[in-house]
Amino acid sequence: MLQGHERAITQIKYNREGDLLFSSAKDITPNVWYSLNGERLGTYNGHTGAVWCIDVDWKTTKFLSGAADNTLRLWDVATGVEIGNISSNSAVRTCSFSYSADLASYSTDQAMKQECEIFIVDARNDESFKSSAPILKMTVPDSKVTSLIWGTLDHTIITGHENGSITQWDLRTGKSIETVKDHQGSINDMQKNRQGTMFVTASKDHTSKLFDVDDLSVHKVYVTERPVNSASLSPIYDHVVLGGGQDAMDVTTTAAQAGKFDARFFHVIFEEEFARVKGHFGPINSLAFHPDGESFSTGGEDGFIRVQSFDPSYKEFKFDY
Repeated sequence: MLQGHERAITQIKYNREGDLLFSSAKDITPNVWYSLNGERLGTYNGHTGAVWCIDVDWKTTKFLSGAADNTLRLWDVATGVEIGNISSNSAVRTCSFSYSADLASYSTDQAMKQECEIFIVDARNDESFKSSAPILKMTVPDSKVTSLIWGTLDHTIITGHENGSITQWDLRTGKSIETVKDHQGSINDMQKNRQGTMFVTASKDHTSKLFDVDDLSVHKVYVTERPVNSASLSPIYDHVVLGGGQDAMDVTTTAAQAGKFDARFFHVIFEEEFARVKGHFGPINSLAFHPDGESFSTGGEDGFIRVQSFDPSYKEFKFDY
């Protein structure tokens, strides 16, 4: 159990090798931990508002964080030194490196009479990041972006919105190619599978769905009886884990059992739930599978991060079909 944040966890993310775990919370300092023993390596100090989103690049050299202090910051992973800082007109809600990490994308909130906007910036060196003139800027008039991932070959980005729609944007033209509305509630999280061909969504409408990255078609639906805040696909098995629970404001009135704060495992293909893992005292806000598939981590509204390793029976478990 990792305890380094004073407030609710907003996002956790492994680097590609899985030796480091990055976390952000509604306090102002993102942390980095050794995933093996839970030792805290350091913090990234500089933000003055709740940190909503984080991302780390393929080589684990750069780290990106966006916060409610209206800034997107680029850090050196090893030293914790801030390399670049981009100011925005409203809070930065999502951020993500492209596959090569030459580019980064981020989106801002619809607040203070500002429209929700998506930006693509050059993240190759300090100067290009600091000059902060975005390569591309796309305005989202309808509903604010709540989650964002890069599409195939970095030609597209896919955004999930507060009204439940998912939009695919062409980065060569800066226009939306396709929008689907398969969710009724806000999309809290989107995560791709290991191959980058599918992604799983987590929504307030109590469901999680498996989509195709290229044509946004729905392949599978996982139904629960409470809002889903995060979902992650196993890199080695056909398993998906969902986390959520009631809205944070209702939590104090319910017991842990009634609030249903367990992480729930579903079979990706059969859509059947086969396991639950208890632990948190509040809703799970973010989930991540370790890149080797041998463990997973959850970050909760209670401010704790739990790293759970699978026992041998998990690996031996097979569906009969």
